[in-house]
Amino acid sequence: MHFLDQAKIYLRAGSGGPGAVSFRREKYIEYGGPDGGNGGRGGDVVLEAIAGLNTLIDFRYAQHFKAQRGGHGMGKDRTGKSAPDLVIPVPVGTQVLDEDRETVLADFTEPGQRVVLLEGGMGGRGNASYKTSTNRAPRNHQPGITGEELWVWLRLKLLADAGLVGLPNAGKSTFINQVSNTRAKVGDYAFTTLVPSLGVVQHRDREFVVADIPGLIEGAAEGAGIGDRFLGHIERCRVLIHLVDISDKDPAEAMRIVEDELSAYGAGLDEKPRLIALNKIDLADAELAEGFAAELRAAGAEQVFPISGATGAGMSALMDAVISHLPARTATETKTVESEEEPAADGESWSPLD
Repeated sequence: MHFLDQAKIYLRAGSGGPGAVSFRREKYIEYGGPDGGNGGRGGDVVLEAIAGLNTLIDFRYAQHFKAQRGGHGMGKDRTGKSAPDLVIPVPVGTQVLDEDRETVLADFTEPGQRVVLLEGGMGGRGNASYKTSTNRAPRNHQPGITGEELWVWLRLKLLADAGLVGLPNAGKSTFINQVSNTRAKVGDYAFTTLVPSLGVVQHRDREFVVADIPGLIEGAAEGAGIGDRFLGHIERCRVLIHLVDISDKDPAEAMRIVEDELSAYGAGLDEKPRLIALNKIDLADAELAEGFAAELRAAGAEQVFPISGATGAGMSALMDAVISHLPARTATETKTVESEEEPAADGESWSPLD
């Protein structure tokens, strides 16, 4: 599936149906009077967050969404049928922006969240509603109110517990393949990762999501390389895992470059908890790895985790540190885990009557 995290779409709510001009016609009734009904209401445009979606690729092939208009009013005081709402599914983490790309109209953070973005127009009045004691045969009616319309931008920010950052070729794809069931592309060249990817990590009795974004280079905030376009996908992460390549000429300088780009981007990334992981220790001896770790601590890293994305060395301690930054498991989750871990006693069978 192709990844797309930005899309511009056109939305239009349904217009109200026109009211009817009609007069009662029945045998033996000489003056029937007006009986034109009102028009139906137009459909609303509703956006709903759906679990399981992680791309806006569907909006590349369909950019115009128009709700149905309300039904016409009819004789015998019959009101037109109201149009159904147009429900547009979007991934969890989607933001809806005005055409200026700055004003946030809606922010979807939970599955099932629904927002009525545009309201359908009201139906027009039929001539029966204009009847008065002095105007007994009105021919007035309303055509129905036109539905609202709007161009909006959809911007996806993936929801993850931990985010991977680092220079290109720091081993982020190998890392996420090691700790999760993801199969990200790995190559011995820069910018192997061109789009963000998600991986679900199961460590001890916890499960959390890790987001891998393309590598950053110096000047990314000004558009160098792939730029900082994908940094929005880690804005909502609880903790950042900063991978530093031990085979780099100057690991401390490599760490500084990425930290400077995070600060230049803003959005609170420079304030998030940071776990510095000295990667690829399988390529160096223990003494050299400890020396580089000391340099990183001297450069400002509070704690350094020597790891190897290829062999999995040191991963357990790093994952424990990630879990320490996650919220405590709720009572419902604890009960679910305990029920899964307790097998039924021998000879006992489950019954719906138990």
